Amino acid sequence: MNRERAPWLGSRLILLLVVGVVVSGCATPPASGDREAMAEYEEVNDPFEPANRGVFTINRAMDRVVLKPAATAYRDHLPNFIQGRVHDILANLRAPVIFLNDLLQGEIHRAMQTLTRFMVNSTIGLAGFMDMATALDMDDHDEDFGQTLAVWGVPEGPFVMLPLFGPSNPRDTVGMVVDFLTDPLSIWATNTDRVWIPVSRAGVQAVDNRAATLDLLDDVEKSSLDFYAAIRSLYRQRRADAISNGRGGANRPAPGIGEIR
Repeated sequence: MNRERAPWLGSRLILLLVVGVVVSGCATPPASGDREAMAEYEEVNDPFEPANRGVFTINRAMDRVVLKPAATAYRDHLPNFIQGRVHDILANLRAPVIFLNDLLQGEIHRAMQTLTRFMVNSTIGLAGFMDMATALDMDDHDEDFGQTLAVWGVPEGPFVMLPLFGPSNPRDTVGMVVDFLTDPLSIWATNTDRVWIPVSRAGVQAVDNRAATLDLLDDVEKSSLDFYAAIRSLYRQRRADAISNGRGGANRPAPGIGEIR
């Protein structure tokens, strides 16, 4: 197979899986006369719930078999110093995408913060190996194109559970694709026949994210009567808080199983 086509084939596969989720099952709306039930149905905004739950079950199985054991080994057996360096490098690699989305949202001050952090960590921080910007009291933040679309007024659309990637919605799914297509490392790797680089980066990012949420997600699963509904609610709270830059008053819960952003 031509390796240059691999990213596009992967994108098409994801698209086919998403379409499969949409067409494989929809939640049956309550009777129009039942206003209370209809209001709850609209508030949940999960018309594909049966299919989403099916994907969630598959994601959980993959998490138990692959991601959670890898994240547990990473957290428990890799020295904290190494874990910190991996996290810092991944964060620094993401800075150009954050900078672009800061600009697209009209957040010039935050964009300058991101640019300054990137320059500091890429130079005296040895290409992000050390987070010197934080040591110098430079605050960090995250932005993505899904948040940018929200700032522009694009509605989120219905809740969807993506294979591998976890909880999302049409707006955030588009945002995820755009972030990949505008990421300098991904562009360079794709154009120089080094597709393994963004693939490896995504895998390491998934393990690093999962390691940070092992205990929290275990607690959520143990304490919730419906783990799927809990993850759906937590995802929406987290995204609402991110879109408002923390001004919405919502807590920042953990990402759902499979979420790597």
